[in-house]
Amino acid sequence: MKSELLRFNGAVEHDPAIDAWMKKHPGELGSIAHHWFEVMRNCGDEVRELLHDGCPVACLGDVPFAYVNAFTSHVNVGFFQGATLTDPARMLQGDGKFMRHVKLKPGAPTNAAALSELIHAAYADIKSRVENG
Repeated sequence: MKSELLRFNGAVEHDPAIDAWMKKHPGELGSIAHHWFEVMRNCGDEVRELLHDGCPVACLGDVPFAYVNAFTSHVNVGFFQGATLTDPARMLQGDGKFMRHVKLKPGAPTNAAALSELIHAAYADIKSRVENG
């Protein structure tokens, strides 16, 4: 039995609320969050976005695939279907049924290539789920 995809109302091509969120998160943490959200935005022409539960979310249409959130000492780059992603660099954290995240800390090394691959894989995975059921 296949599960229904999570869907969010209100996703748009460019949400001004996300720009406002980025302005409220200056400094290193904000810069990290902004960089990785830009990677999400650039995954494809169908990417839409919205602010959900207080953080920027990237969607394929109305189906979310990734998000960023800034905390006191780190940034999470999260994946709504992260439990199914291949993670050869073993970056993903979490043990929920669906979601996983990568924790990024200022000054700590980041495997940018592997994280970029995860983001693009999450987008491709959602695209396949939407198009193929």
